[in-house]
Amino acid sequence: RLIPTGYGDDQDVDQYHTGFGEWKDQLYSRLGVDKAAAGSAEDDGPVKSDEVIKIESRQLRGSLKAALDDVTTGQVPFQDTKTIKTHGSYQQDDRDLREERQKLGIENAFSYMIRVRLPAGYCTAEQWLAMDNTCGKYANGTLKITTRQTWQLHGVVKRDVKATFRAINRACMDTVAACGDVCRNVMCTTNPSVCSRKLMDEIVQHTYAIHDHCLPRSGAYHEIFLMHGDEMAEKTQILGSTPLEEEPVYGMTYLPRKYKIAVAIPPCNDVDVFAHCCGFIAIIKDDKLLGYNVTVGGGLGFTHNNQKTHPRLADVVGFCEPKDAKYVGEAVMAVSRDFGDRTNRKHARVKYTVEDYGAQWYREQVESVLGKKLEEARPYKFESRGDLYGWHKTEDNLWHCGCLVPIGRVKEQCRIGLAKIAEELKGGGGFRMTCNQQVLIADIPEAKKDKVQALLNEYKIAHTPETTVSGLRRNMVACVALPTCPLAFAEAERYLPTLVARLEVVLERCGLRERDITIRMTGCPNSCGRPSMAEIGFIGKAPGTYNMYLGGDFVGHRLNTLFAESVTEDQIIAQLTPLFSRYSKEREKSEAFGDWVIRTGIVKPMTQGRHWWTIPEV
Repeated sequence: RLIPTGYGDDQDVDQYHTGFGEWKDQLYSRLGVDKAAAGSAEDDGPVKSDEVIKIESRQLRGSLKAALDDVTTGQVPFQDTKTIKTHGSYQQDDRDLREERQKLGIENAFSYMIRVRLPAGYCTAEQWLAMDNTCGKYANGTLKITTRQTWQLHGVVKRDVKATFRAINRACMDTVAACGDVCRNVMCTTNPSVCSRKLMDEIVQHTYAIHDHCLPRSGAYHEIFLMHGDEMAEKTQILGSTPLEEEPVYGMTYLPRKYKIAVAIPPCNDVDVFAHCCGFIAIIKDDKLLGYNVTVGGGLGFTHNNQKTHPRLADVVGFCEPKDAKYVGEAVMAVSRDFGDRTNRKHARVKYTVEDYGAQWYREQVESVLGKKLEEARPYKFESRGDLYGWHKTEDNLWHCGCLVPIGRVKEQCRIGLAKIAEELKGGGGFRMTCNQQVLIADIPEAKKDKVQALLNEYKIAHTPETTVSGLRRNMVACVALPTCPLAFAEAERYLPTLVARLEVVLERCGLRERDITIRMTGCPNSCGRPSMAEIGFIGKAPGTYNMYLGGDFVGHRLNTLFAESVTEDQIIAQLTPLFSRYSKEREKSEAFGDWVIRTGIVKPMTQGRHWWTIPEV
């Protein structure tokens, strides 16, 4: 054999090109023509690395300001596609249209995904209305609620990017650090029934404090997206005019990779706290917040066929007082900044630093940066990670209603209904996005409860056991995937509801329709939908083909295990049908599906992420 077949890399922004380039060099070497001049004098040379781009970006400025004003193309230069991430946007294109446009000899249908910074997932009714208007005016007419507890706008064309950022800014929101190698949106438990309203507000305030403390300080965002017109041209940004500007925490090179934080309030683990680089588990006693258990080293992304990459659940490394939480978040980030692998982005996340050096070493480094010791972790217990559906009244006499938004896509009747509810709640009410892509309508006065209920009924917004259809549908999560995500191998958001509908027929036959079972799907192994922690998880390998994983536990303490590789829809149904039938007959009282498949030996438990590639013996 001359040379093994080359594969592109699912985590490269330029898709297969980098992998193909490496394979081509090997091929030319085997053919003995590697010494031949391959490029002209105008060849741009190799693509710059992310680390070089960050250094040359002038603290996240790059050439974005001018590039976004260039109307001759729908895209921005390659280096700016990296820089714009830190400002909360990804350049994408409609992959459904690629072939047709290539035949016509025109560039791809480029557009931009814009993600809002929304700590704890909270917005006012007025902000909801502003986003509803913005998605209709500039995007594709929908809002996407993400697994990071915020909104995404899709389909924003280049000429409208700055206008979209300004519209978001006018609603007192922004997109700073929503993507990129920085601390991203900090999540917090949404369910209002887990603790008192006073405690919930206190913990949410800590979430805001953690996030604000870890934000980049560059003035680039305002210079690029918000400064416009003659009046703004006369103003001087302090940071922008400083001869030598450097981030106080991030430095010139920011972080090796993205950094994610979540705050969980037991007994609810709706944020999947162990899936994050850093986590805080609220420790409450006698209705008082004592502090937080601290977790480090979680992350679920990996690369197909690369056994050096794997998911990993975080370790609990200690306990901190409430006032120290934001400083601990910074310290964990600083250790990653200084010790993370900057030579290999697939090995750069906090989880690999913890895996390589050990959780105890990481704790010692955090304590060194923090200047004080972490206390020993306190006892806690998680009992669920699903969302609240239906009505709940808090002690301040305000009502909250959890609603099902299928796969988090706010569109059509659901979008109209929620906008009308927002109109009713102006001046006091609000919304909280959940980490499971649903929405909680919050702070509803008693006097407006009936009106909100009438609107929920009129626009058929699911919020009861009957309207949410099934336990499987209430717990389904999927990433966007095709057609806009450049990394997706297979469908996810557009397909999972169809698969769930077929599985619901089987569950109905087995008497399991109301049984809560987590099912998650992503189009690639970057795992934005956290499929590796689902009781039933699907990760795309090719169009219509998925790896199927079973055995994650219902509360998020255990990864799942590969059950079947490269399966299609009919094969999925054929393999899950007998399992559901057995589960309905053999399960113990209150035994979750993920625990049952482990107990009965369907798959072996995934005890450590490093064992992800081990073929289970069943």
